[in-house]
Amino acid sequence: MQIDFGMYSLKWELEDLAFKYLEPEEYREVVEGLDEKREERLEFIERIKEQIRLELKLQRIDAQITGRAKHIYSIYRKMQRDNIGIDQVYDLLALRIIVNSVKDCYAALGVVHDLYNPMPGRFKDYIALPKANMYQSLHTTLIGPKGTPFEVQLRTWDMHRIAEFGIAAHWAYKEANKTKKSNVKVEEDKLSWLRESLEWQKDVADPQEFLNTLKTELFEDEVYVFTKNGEIKVLPKGSTPIDFAYNIHTDIGHRMTGAKINGKMMPIITKLSNGDIIEIITTDNQKGPSRDWLKFVKSSSARNKILQWFKREDREENIERGKDLLQKEIKRIGMHEEQLYKQSYLDSAMERYKFGNLNDMYASIGFGTISAGKIISKLLFEYRQEHEEENIEEKIEELVSKKKSHVKNTKSGVIVKGIDNCLVKFSKCCNPLPGDEIIGYVTKGRGVSVHRKDCINIKELFQEEARIIDVKWCEEEKAIYKVDVELKSNDRDGLVADIAREMNNLKANMPVIDSRVDKNRIVTTNMTIEVMSLDELNKVLKSLRKIDSVYEVNRKK
Repeated sequence: MQIDFGMYSLKWELEDLAFKYLEPEEYREVVEGLDEKREERLEFIERIKEQIRLELKLQRIDAQITGRAKHIYSIYRKMQRDNIGIDQVYDLLALRIIVNSVKDCYAALGVVHDLYNPMPGRFKDYIALPKANMYQSLHTTLIGPKGTPFEVQLRTWDMHRIAEFGIAAHWAYKEANKTKKSNVKVEEDKLSWLRESLEWQKDVADPQEFLNTLKTELFEDEVYVFTKNGEIKVLPKGSTPIDFAYNIHTDIGHRMTGAKINGKMMPIITKLSNGDIIEIITTDNQKGPSRDWLKFVKSSSARNKILQWFKREDREENIERGKDLLQKEIKRIGMHEEQLYKQSYLDSAMERYKFGNLNDMYASIGFGTISAGKIISKLLFEYRQEHEEENIEEKIEELVSKKKSHVKNTKSGVIVKGIDNCLVKFSKCCNPLPGDEIIGYVTKGRGVSVHRKDCINIKELFQEEARIIDVKWCEEEKAIYKVDVELKSNDRDGLVADIAREMNNLKANMPVIDSRVDKNRIVTTNMTIEVMSLDELNKVLKSLRKIDSVYEVNRKK
C-alpha cells in the first residue's frame, strides 16, 4: 500500500533527494547505470510505442501511450529487495497506456500480448483485484525485440487520476461530477484502510509508535484472500489466519480457536497465499488471545488489538510495574522523587504523551509502550526550566566520579568533560575514529560509551538526555582503531589477492577478511582494518574502490 493523499510527486521527489544525500555512493551507482544506455533505451521505447499505437488505432481503441519514468530510489529499492543488478530491473523500460474504459483496458491488453510474448508470472490484474488504497491498473511484462523485457501498465483516465494524484484528487473529481451516480458503499470500502489508520491512532498513545505502525502497514506487499462468502480481504504479505480474524472484527480475533484454509483445518500461524479461502472457528469460552500470537501476526492492526487486550487485562499489574520502573530510573540518575514528582511536571509529561491520567502513564510504562527514560527526560526538562542555576549534567558526572576509584584509566585518545581517570569505551555500533564528530553516553557502571554523532542509535540515546555528556578527541594521544568495511564486487579470479596486495601497499593492517559469493555471482567482502584516523580510513576506502570489479566500498555503521 502507498500514501495516497495527492502528494505522490512530492513523495517521489523527497525520496530521490534524501537518497542522493544519505546514500551518495549508491545514488551515483544507479544514476551512472541509467545514463550508460539512456539513448539506446529511449530509441527502443519509441519504436515499441509506435508499433503499439498503430495496432491500437487499427483496433479502434482510443489511447494515450507514454513512457513511464522510474524514480531513482524505487529502482534502488527493487535492486536491494531482489538482490539484482540494474540490468535486471525489467521496468526501467516501461510504457503506460491510458484508455477510456475498463473494456478498452482488457482489449488493449490483448493487443500488446498479441504483438509481444508476455513473460510468465509477471502479469498482475489490479482492476479485478484493486489495492486497498484504490490503485487500479493492469501490469504485464513483455519480451520485446532482441529479447529485451519491458513493462506495460494499462488503466483508464479515472484510474490514472487516482494513481497519480491520490484520494484528494478523486474526491475533487467526484465533487465536480455530481451529476454522475456513484456507489457510496464501494467508495467506503475503498477507503477502509484510511478508517483503520484512524482506529490505530486511537489505540496508540505514543505518536512515534503510531508513525512506525503506519509506515509498516503502508509499505507492505499484499496478499489477497477470501472469506467463505467470497468477500476479498487485503492483508500484508506473510499474514496468518490471526491477521485475517482481526481484520474481520476485533471480537472474532479475541474468540478465535482455529481456522480452515480452503476447507481444511490448518494451524492458525499458517502463512496465507493469494486466493486462499479462510474460515475462522470461534468459541465463547476463549479467554482471549495468546501472547505467542504477537510472534506470528504481520498486520499492525492485529498486533495493536492484541496489545490493547493485554493492556486492559493486566492493567493493575502494569501500573505497579510502571511506578517501580520510574522510581528506579529516578534513583539511577541520582535524584529524588520529590524533585521530579511535582504535579505541573507530571501534567506536562501526560499532555506530551496523551495520557488521560497518572495511572494510564504508569500502565504504559509497565507494559512497555513507552520507556521510563522518556518520561524522566520530560520531567527533567521541566525541572531545568525552574532550576536554571543548577547543572543536572554535573550531578550525573558526580555519579560517575564516585565509581572512578573502581575503574582503570585507559589511553583511549578521548577526553571526557569534567571527569578524570574515567573508563572510556568505543561503541561497536558505529566504531568512531579521530576526525568523526562524537558524543558520550554515561552507561550503567561501565564508564562512558563514545558514539559517532551520526550513529544509528543516537535518537534512542537522546531519549535520556541527562546521560549525554560532552567528549572530544585528544590530539596528543595516538591509538590504533579497528573499523569494519564492506566491499561489493563482481566475482572474478584473484579478487581477494588484489585486495590483500592493495592493503599491503598502503601499509594498513587487515586482521580479518571474509568473502562470500551469492547466486548472482556478486561478491560481498567483509573486512576489519586498523587505522589511526578518519583521514587514513578515507584514503584506504578510496584505494579499494579502484580495484578492478569492485563497485561499492562502505564503512559499516
